Amino acid sequence: MSKFTHFTHYTHYCQGVSRQHGLLAYLFLAPALILLALFSFWPVLFGSYLTMTDFSLVRPAQWVGLDNYRYIFQNDMFLTGLKNSVLFLLIVPFIQIGAMGLAALVNTQLPGIKLFRAAYYVPVVTTVSVVGIMWGFMFHEQGPLNYVLLKLHAINAPLGWLSDDAIALFAIMFVSLWRGLGWYMVMYLAALQSIPAEMQEAAILDGANLWQRFWKITVPMLFPTIMVCTIMSVLAALKAYQEVDVLTQGGPMNSTFTALYYAYDQGLKHLKLPRGLAASFVVSLGCIGIALMCLRYLKPRHR
Repeated sequence: MSKFTHFTHYTHYCQGVSRQHGLLAYLFLAPALILLALFSFWPVLFGSYLTMTDFSLVRPAQWVGLDNYRYIFQNDMFLTGLKNSVLFLLIVPFIQIGAMGLAALVNTQLPGIKLFRAAYYVPVVTTVSVVGIMWGFMFHEQGPLNYVLLKLHAINAPLGWLSDDAIALFAIMFVSLWRGLGWYMVMYLAALQSIPAEMQEAAILDGANLWQRFWKITVPMLFPTIMVCTIMSVLAALKAYQEVDVLTQGGPMNSTFTALYYAYDQGLKHLKLPRGLAASFVVSLGCIGIALMCLRYLKPRHR
């Protein structure tokens, strides 16, 4: 038998093994793909269809086209929710800078530093209902926050942190900031600990000061993490809902409505499911668009 024949048989054998491995891979993927199809892809497709109908639990759905989208964009409450969702983006730079600072602080060998790491992470694992009770007490007009500010003469009268429509949204934004710091701190801490110590040591030998090492070594090495954390915090801000629900339920005077809370309010409180779904799809498209922009303009500049 010639060498060519041996090579041909070997090639056919490799192709057969490759096909078997491919089928085996799809077999392992099948359970996850089935679950995704049932609980992700199908709900999205069916939900997009329902946004074009007047679906109700008591009568057959009728096709209405884009009427639900026209309704929400002509509704002042939804427009207020969109504005507030965009305002929520103000916390993104603060949460990223704060998380980076905390990560640098706990990335040391000081005594008891592990206790501080755990303490900073506690808000992340605290359930939102507990957070609502705690901050509802803190923000009460007769609560500890106003008491301390009055004693420091920072204010002349107790503030209605959650009852004043001018400041209620910013109080909720602060709670979201407080809850998110620990999560991003852990991500930045992991990134900081992955930076080779030899790079810092070489920079010190070259005479670089702390500020130069931070901007020339730390920030470029952290840039992929900064990009991921920024995208995640932007999406979380646009999808703000839980803190609004447990602290103000959209009040006072609908001043803390966000776009996603409007979707919940229409879909589940008022049983206007198509309108709620339409609002959800608008939020989803906005999140996808902003995520794509971040991916385009926040690319790492180093290799």
